[in-house]
Amino acid sequence: MSTVEQFGYRQELRRSLGFADLMIYGLIFMVPIAPFGIFGHVFAVSHGMVALAYIIGLVAMAFTALSYAQMARAFPMAGSVYTYAGRGIAAPVGFIAGWSILLDYVLVPSLLYLVAGVAMNSFVPAVPVWLWLVAFVALNTVVNYLGIQMTARITRIMLVAELAVLAIFLVVGGVALAQGKAQTGALTPFFDSAGFSWSVVLAAASVAVLSFLGFDGISTLAEENREDARRLGRSMVAALGLAAVLFVAQTWVAALLTPGRDVLIAKDDPAGSAFYTTAEFAGGHWLSVLTAVATAVAWGFANSLVAQAATSRLLFAMGRDRQLPSFLAKVDPRHKVPVNATLVVAALSLIIGVYMSTRPTGIGELSSLVNFGAMAAFLLLHVSVVVHYVIRRRSRNWLAHLVVPVAGIVVLVAVVLNQSVYAQWAGGIWLAVGLLVLGISYALGRRPALPSEV
Repeated sequence: MSTVEQFGYRQELRRSLGFADLMIYGLIFMVPIAPFGIFGHVFAVSHGMVALAYIIGLVAMAFTALSYAQMARAFPMAGSVYTYAGRGIAAPVGFIAGWSILLDYVLVPSLLYLVAGVAMNSFVPAVPVWLWLVAFVALNTVVNYLGIQMTARITRIMLVAELAVLAIFLVVGGVALAQGKAQTGALTPFFDSAGFSWSVVLAAASVAVLSFLGFDGISTLAEENREDARRLGRSMVAALGLAAVLFVAQTWVAALLTPGRDVLIAKDDPAGSAFYTTAEFAGGHWLSVLTAVATAVAWGFANSLVAQAATSRLLFAMGRDRQLPSFLAKVDPRHKVPVNATLVVAALSLIIGVYMSTRPTGIGELSSLVNFGAMAAFLLLHVSVVVHYVIRRRSRNWLAHLVVPVAGIVVLVAVVLNQSVYAQWAGGIWLAVGLLVLGISYALGRRPALPSEV
């Protein structure tokens, strides 16, 4: 079994997580009920073909998960795609990959807190969105500071709760369908000839992939995995597959029961309430309240809890290599967590979340940027598989080391090209800033470098 010492580091984080812990972590990061919060937007963009959008999103992420699994075996360290691209290709490429994924990891907690704050504000209007943000950030920071084992225990409880709510919705929705409440044909969520076009479906998939982001967060816990590195990759694939089944099932039922389909497609869902309206149509006001509160707790506590943990590990890895300020690499001696990185993530989440809560399209803007950052980093991940295995190690496992990553690149490029213009421009500017920072580092004689294997 490879160790971090083999690559020039000290083992500082506590190895306490097994396969089940990692898989549950990934499921919670993705949120089994994630489609609740963005269902209306995906429905509108896909012209009602929500289930198809999620299936295409699964295909894109499946190739990526398989590439992650290959690189996790080669480099079992914290840092995710930053580490894999840096060691699989070159340190400067790793910096750009890390910079790209930062757009995802740093912004996703803010997005989660904002969605949860908006949901709770609609349920308890007397408490402003910003105050909900403060409460969620404070709670998650305390739990993450207490250590990864505490985070793992909390995520198990939250996963059971989310699955219970999902089961209730599916049962009530199934009863409603049996009672003849369906608003369209059974296959329409998968294919509707009247609204189908590849640009429509790919644009919807570029939004739907937001629900899948999180399986990759498992890779940031490589130095806290107590089992063989291959288990890390398998846990990513397993978490992605289970989440996909849940996503397709719930969006298929919801799409069949959505009232006012044409109006939703025409006007979108800026308030993010379409799913809760559908739940009320299916089972009554109690189901609407249950799904809304479950979404708020899942996004604002469970999902953001693990998102904060993953982001802090990425900052820890980049700080350890001095590609970000080195104070981010400080580990709490008692709880064995990257304490400064955890606090920085909390501060950034709060500042960005509060600011975006003042913008009418804050949730949509954050979602677009999160997706762009992830897609750009995943492209470099696939390239790193080819370079490390095929070019450097002369691997002849053509399926895993060439066909899969190349197919992943093709699918991801198609998704990125069909993202919103805002996401493309803003994401492009972020990458340009990263290249500028890299250029300045070279000019100052601080060329990115990684510790050599020993």
